[in-house]
Amino acid sequence: MDVFWAAPPISRTLTALALVESVLIHAGILNPRLIIFYAPRLLTWFPEIWRLVTPFLLTGPGFQMFYDLYFLYTYSSQLEVNSSRFNQPGDFFVYVVFLFAVILATAGFYLQEYVFLPALILGFVYTWSQENRGRRVTLFIVQLPAEWLPYAMLLLSLATGRWHSVLSQATGLIAAHLYEFLTRIYPEFGGGRNYLVTPAFIRQAFAGASGPRAKSYGTAYPAAGQTRPSSTSSGSAWTSSWSRMGPGRRLGGD
Repeated sequence: MDVFWAAPPISRTLTALALVESVLIHAGILNPRLIIFYAPRLLTWFPEIWRLVTPFLLTGPGFQMFYDLYFLYTYSSQLEVNSSRFNQPGDFFVYVVFLFAVILATAGFYLQEYVFLPALILGFVYTWSQENRGRRVTLFIVQLPAEWLPYAMLLLSLATGRWHSVLSQATGLIAAHLYEFLTRIYPEFGGGRNYLVTPAFIRQAFAGASGPRAKSYGTAYPAAGQTRPSSTSSGSAWTSSWSRMGPGRRLGGD
């Protein structure tokens, strides 16, 4: 438990909740119809508001669960601890909430998808890649610049999955790029103002929260100068078994 509590707070919470929710779903204890995104359930007299969060916490079964949780924790913890974009307490929380909101609007309401964890992971990877521009990483046996990594993962999904699921994943990239534009590109190069500032009450809530400095590991690792992991992760990490079940309106309809 000491290792858990020493981990970055937001990353450990997201990963732990995703693990619990996914185990309950795949063990048949919890009905997935109760937690996937289904817009009509948000527009009733008693809105099921948990559906704004639970679709971001559902992984595929089997090894897919391991891969998804591994990617989720790896890149989120790297950003939460090491990123120069999140200097103030609560900055990373605002970033995650922003990704949630954009993915919900695009993948949820527009594309009518029902599970958003792959999109969220791709958003984390995109921001991490911008933080590490110029760094050489390896995806399987292919070396490429870090800034190309999210597009390579998206291409891998396109080669092994459905077009609709790839579009859903791409919304995470769109969300992360929009955050990058609004908080860095436009204010620094366009002379505009950054409106995505962390409110004082959030800064106070996260003041003092800390964790160890995360290490870089996962499917993307330095091509030279560091120890290479014994194995690379499978491309199935980006071909969620959920994507083969059809669009969200089929599973979520009543």
